[in-house]
Amino acid sequence: MAVRISGIMIPNEKRVEIALTYVYGIGRVTANKILTIAKINKDTRVKDLKEEDVNRLRALIEKDMKVEGDLRREVSANIKRLKDIGSYRGSRHTKHLPVRGQRTKTNNRTVRGNIRRTATSGKKPAAQKT
Repeated sequence: MAVRISGIMIPNEKRVEIALTYVYGIGRVTANKILTIAKINKDTRVKDLKEEDVNRLRALIEKDMKVEGDLRREVSANIKRLKDIGSYRGSRHTKHLPVRGQRTKTNNRTVRGNIRRTATSGKKPAAQKT
């Protein structure tokens, strides 16, 4: 039985606590809170869940939480708002640089997409001796 929550297929072989984190907007802490409210053991495998447990989880997540499409839309709207008002953070988003005050002399490859710019990378090979 494949479990589908908020349009995401949850993996069958994983523990419920981990499987819930496949939904955008649910991390480990939130997953544990959901399981506590639903009274489901976090060590249970997804394939061992009963139909009523799955329905309870689905109802809790869809009713109380903003996940997947809605959350992605909200985050992108927030970033767009920052860009539109011309804030510093918005300009950092536009330039694909770190937004939260990290240093940029080193260690910003993650934000820039792991681009390695070095002095020798664009040079042509030296001419051969004749």
